[in-house]
Formats: sequence, C-alpha cells, structure tokens
Amino acid sequence: MLTPLKQTTSAVWMSIALTATVVLLETGCTVGPDYHAPKVSVPPQWTAPLSGGETNSHADLAEWWKSFGDEELDSFISTAITSNLTLRVAEARIREARAQRGIVSGQLWPSVGSSGSYSRNRWPDNTFPPLPPDTPNNFNLYNADFDSSWEIDVFGGTRRAVEAANADIGAAELGERDVLVSLLAEVARNYINARAYQKRLAITRQNIEVQEKILNLTSNRFETELSSDLDVQQATAVLNDTEAAVPSLETGYQESVNHLAVLLGRDPGTLADKMSAEKPIPNTPPVVPAGLPSDLLQRRPDVQKAERQLAAATAHIGVAKSDYFPKFYLTGVAGLQSVSASDWFDYGSRYWSVGPTVEWQLFEAGRIRANVQVQNARQEQALSTFQQTVLTALEDSENALTTYAKEQIRRKSLSRSVVANEKALKISSHLYDSGLTDFLHVLVSERSLYVSQDAQVQSDQSVSLNLVQLYKALGGGWQILSKYK
Repeated sequence: MLTPLKQTTSAVWMSIALTATVVLLETGCTVGPDYHAPKVSVPPQWTAPLSGGETNSHADLAEWWKSFGDEELDSFISTAITSNLTLRVAEARIREARAQRGIVSGQLWPSVGSSGSYSRNRWPDNTFPPLPPDTPNNFNLYNADFDSSWEIDVFGGTRRAVEAANADIGAAELGERDVLVSLLAEVARNYINARAYQKRLAITRQNIEVQEKILNLTSNRFETELSSDLDVQQATAVLNDTEAAVPSLETGYQESVNHLAVLLGRDPGTLADKMSAEKPIPNTPPVVPAGLPSDLLQRRPDVQKAERQLAAATAHIGVAKSDYFPKFYLTGVAGLQSVSASDWFDYGSRYWSVGPTVEWQLFEAGRIRANVQVQNARQEQALSTFQQTVLTALEDSENALTTYAKEQIRRKSLSRSVVANEKALKISSHLYDSGLTDFLHVLVSERSLYVSQDAQVQSDQSVSLNLVQLYKALGGGWQILSKYK
C-alpha cells in the first residue's frame, strides 16, 4: 500500500503534469501562414453585347433546363442526378475526404493501448552478476499492461493538418458540384443533338421524296423526248447525294441516344423506344438573366474548388514548418507483472510509469527545409491555378454570351433564306414545266432549298446548345443537388 506521503507526492506530480499540459496548450502557437482568401478583380459588366435576350438581372439558374419547356428533358435530368455513375464517384470522394479528416483529427487526442503476454524464460548459468542462491534458471513471466501517449500540439502542426483536411472536404464537395454542372449540360446537349438529328433526317427524307418525284418526271419527259438524258442523270446525281447524307445522320442520332443512356446510368440502346418518336428541338426562352461577372465567384464550383485547394496548400506549409520545432508528449504505462499466475493480479504485481517526453530532430540534412520549400511551391501553384480558373470562367461566360447572341442573328438570316429558296423552287419548277427554262435551274433551286433547310435546323440546334453552354459557363444547376438526393 502507498503511504499517505507517497500518495500526496504522486498526486502533486500528476497535478504538475496536467498543469504543464494546459499551459502548453494555452501558450502554444500555430506555425505557418494564416489563410486569407485572395482578392480577385473582375469587370463590373460583361463586354459581350447582350443582344440575344440576355440581361444583367439576377440569374436564378438552379433549374435552368426547365426554361426549355421540355418535360422529357426534365425527366432525363432528374434520372441522371440520381443514377449517373460519375456523380457517384464524386460523392465517394467526399466520403473519403471526411474519413481522412477523422484520421488527422484523431492525432489531437491521446492514444491508449493494451497488451498481455506470457513467456517461458531461462537465465544462463554464467550470468553476471550471478543469480542469488536457490534462484531457478527457468521461470515463467506473466505481463498485462495499458499504455498511453499524447502528443501535445504546441506548435500547431496537427491543427494545420486538420485545417488542410477541412479544406480538402470543401474541395471534394465543390468537385461534386462541378461534376453535376457538367453532367446537366451533357444530358441537355445530347438530348438536343438527338432531336436535331431527327429533324435533319425528316428534312432529308422529305427532300428525297421530292427529288424522286422530280426524277420520275424527268424520266417520263425523257421517254417522251421532251427532255434530254442529261436532265435524268443530273436528277439522279442530286438524289444520290441526298440519300448519302442519311447514314451519317442516323449514326449521329444513334450515338447521341446511346451516350444519353450512359449519362443516365443505363445500358446503351435502352432509350431507343423512348426517343423514337420525333419531337422538336427544345426552344430557348425569350429572356436569359445572366447576372454580373462578380456572380461567377459564388456560382462557379470550379472557382470555389480552386480556392479551397489553395486553402489546403496554405495549411500544409504550417504542417511542414512544425517539424522545425520539438514534439512534446505525455506518456504513461501501468500494468501487472509476475513470475507466477497465482499472484499475477495481486497488488504487489503492479507497476506504472508516467511523465513527459520531448523529441527534437536536430539534424535532418535539410529534409525539413526542403519540405517547407515544396509546400511553398505547391501553394504558389494553387494560387496561380485559382487565378487562372477565374480568368477561364470569365472567358467561358463572355464567349457563351457572344455565341448565343450571334447565332440567333444567323438563324434569322437562314430563315429568310429558306423562304426565298422555297419561292425559287416553285418558280423554277413552273418555268421548267412551261418550257421557259432548263432543268438546271430546278436542280439548283432544289439543292439550295435542301441546304438552307438543313442549315436552319443546325442553327436551331446551335442556339439551344449555345444556351446550354451559357448556363454551364454561369455555373448553373448545382444548387438543386440536395433536392434530388
């Protein structure tokens, strides 16, 4: 049994150790630079002309795809959010980052372990100093103990590591948002492409029917010697050229539908029946609120992700610098040890040890300094990456605004061209039937009409795709993630 004096002395030393621990924690500093988000200068207004229905008003882009007014597209978007496999990978990265923080933050707390052992031992006959008389050379040894160790984070290396881990979680969450923004755009893009291919195929087949009628008419006129074989061969060539466009259009349609199925987490070909009915290309809304350039810093997840990566890189500098300083530990061990199992758990078999430990690496051949330089360089890279990401976001948005507005101007011109070519074909056909012009004018008019009709459909497709790209450039879509999860 411990005497009152020994008990008092032990309690005093334990009190001193705990007091020293508190003092070290209170006075401990956190080495390395404190992170402050970099200030970014962005223009107050867009430089691109807002002539395609875009406005500077507040942009609510949470469910931008609904502005197309296509219920089937809405359904595909909902399915992709819940089933896309790439998005699931991004979700798993978030769970990984959170678990990694648990590993790092666990270093702030004491570690406690236990062990038990039994061994059969023998002392040598010629040991020095000699064993006491009647001491057996062979003996058993029973041992059981608990041990603990606690590194006191005096200089903040572990706290900086936790700070970096928290920033990594933010980057992973924003990475998921970035994947979602791209996913929504890809679903809409492939859906629009599929509908555009359907429309182009319909126009091509309509022209094939017209050209077949013209060929039959020309062949009949040739048989009655009202036209030459040249007219027949020219009509045949035009028909064959138009028919040659069908396989490539069908291939483009099938590829779009297959990729759309994969984006929805399904096997290619599973949407064949659902997409078989021809539907128009989704129409764009008359007004598109684009907000201001400064809004991109809050809306674009890739910009925010780059900022979190910069924060993590800054914290890692502190982790590296903490190796310059000593490490402080509180360690302790207590257990039972005996050469006999019968008295193993007796009070006299106890032993314990507790006290502080200091470790300081005095010579590392420049390893610590080199590691600090590595982390500084990585922070510089992260800062430049963040700045470049901001510039890229501005560039994407400016280009998307320009292309969306300019393509609408082009579409209006193509619409007028289609109307003019339709009139030209009617006039040339009437004149040819009346024998007032040659067949070449009919072929030229017919080919021009087909080309302008196909170009108009492609322009309709481009306008819708450009609007999708604009919504993506503005960072729309990720805001609804929790709604579908």
